Amino acid sequence: MLSALGWAAVLCFVFLAGIDGGYAQKKLDFKQDSLRIVKQAGGRYTFQIELARTPAQRQQGLMFRERMAPDAGMLFDYERPQPVAMWMKNTYIPLDMIFIDGAGIISHISKRAVPLSLQPISSNGPVRAVLEVNGGITDHLGIRVGDEVRHAIFGNDHKR
Repeated sequence: MLSALGWAAVLCFVFLAGIDGGYAQKKLDFKQDSLRIVKQAGGRYTFQIELARTPAQRQQGLMFRERMAPDAGMLFDYERPQPVAMWMKNTYIPLDMIFIDGAGIISHISKRAVPLSLQPISSNGPVRAVLEVNGGITDHLGIRVGDEVRHAIFGNDHKR
């Protein structure tokens, strides 16, 4: 049986465990896959990705990660083209966000998003998906608006 002091300690622990506003989430499993970006200027680059398809996966995204391999990324699939806004809450890695239309064409790139920022980052129009990669990668690899992202969700992965 717990003493009054013991119960106070238990209640304090429960309170502190819930103080993060519900953001302490169980780590979700993401499907591992790959995709290829084919540049209009010539050249291709393959990323090893995690696929975020469910609302819970899209909400968690890359939160709380401290590093990511140079060829890694996360593809957020919204299932149909729609306006999308991202943010960097609880995200420690600077990111480039590549906004992709329903045909797999890059329509907008937001470069070097600031870690932990609550500033919304807009797709600037309807997109099917967003690919998040390490900040600076799009400049380093010469990835531009108009380049093609090949993956099964766009129905163009047979072109790989």
